[in-house]
Amino acid sequence: MEGRLKRELSAATIAAWAGEEQPLAFGAAQIPIVQSAPFAYPDIDSWLDAALGCAPGDIYSRNTNPTVRVFEEKVRRLEGGDDATSFASGMAAISNTLFALLKPGDRVVSIKDSYGGTSKIFLDILPRINVEVELVDTHDGEALEAAIGQGCSLVYLETPTNPTLKILDLARAVRAARKVGAVTVVDNTFATPVNQRPLDLGVDLVVHSATKFLGGHDDAMGGVLVGQLELVRRVFQYREITGACLSAFAAYLLLRGLKTLDLRVRRQNETALAVARRLADHPRVEAVYYPGLEWHPGHDIARAQMSGYGGVLSFALRGDFDTTKHFLNRLQLAHRAASLGSVNTLAGPPATTSHVECSADERRLLGIPETLVRYSCGVEDASDLIADLEQALAA
Repeated sequence: MEGRLKRELSAATIAAWAGEEQPLAFGAAQIPIVQSAPFAYPDIDSWLDAALGCAPGDIYSRNTNPTVRVFEEKVRRLEGGDDATSFASGMAAISNTLFALLKPGDRVVSIKDSYGGTSKIFLDILPRINVEVELVDTHDGEALEAAIGQGCSLVYLETPTNPTLKILDLARAVRAARKVGAVTVVDNTFATPVNQRPLDLGVDLVVHSATKFLGGHDDAMGGVLVGQLELVRRVFQYREITGACLSAFAAYLLLRGLKTLDLRVRRQNETALAVARRLADHPRVEAVYYPGLEWHPGHDIARAQMSGYGGVLSFALRGDFDTTKHFLNRLQLAHRAASLGSVNTLAGPPATTSHVECSADERRLLGIPETLVRYSCGVEDASDLIADLEQALAA
């Protein structure tokens, strides 16, 4: 389609058509599930050509798979990267990227507000293999620049952050990283390529938990990495050996979800902003964290680098953790579940969602109150969700 249409396609069209422009097997109108571990060849020469990359073809689904490849191509086109590779989960994407690009003696600069699983890698795992890690206050751009300026191999960022929705100035961080020759990696799960394209701002690599907004239906797990060709190839070769590959069936489900990504995300953007505005005025809510609110500390940066503010917000209730538990138990239009980005609204505290791997003390050090609720808006009517929140707060 790119070769026939003399125009740049929108995200909605890319999500529907990328990787599917050519006729599909058996005349199918949707990507088939190629549920095969090995791939057979009529003779050794053609098999060898495929194995050496001299001719197109798949050898083994741990390496590549036709269904998986279409999923990777869709996300690559949505993010505007050179190449993409996929993984069995979002944490597989993050961990494989870090382990493939780092070696003992390297230094990483990141922020204190990363997703809990990512924080565990920074706090517990990388130091064990002699990788130095410095985590800076997310809101302090000068401290981030100073830490990067001391020299580092990799800068890992997340914006908006999970679960406190803090915003980082990506262009500013990229400028600092380039001065010291560091690779920049950004977790774009919360924003999605519909709302934010970090590669356009100079970032080298983007990771997603595809389980969340990309899939959008809470029925498939996956992760994906997009960005510069040479860097993605390095991570792909590491993933080939470690084996954290995306299955063909999961890729098929994620492909189905991607078809409606643009529709879902735009609806969720609108709903989250409406919910945030209502909660900000509620006497039983102490604070609301959503970059679409004009008084949010990162609103101006978000407005400059994002086209929408996302479908996730968080808010702190007045009271204690028991108050939060009672409130969550009263919600009728939200699954109490540890995920986000679904067509159904999901809600929960950091203790059971984003930072379940961390202790209460660790969450406190990261600036995450125990009364915080992460609220991922689905595609329900906004007025119904607001009514449900109000009845739970009233109780």
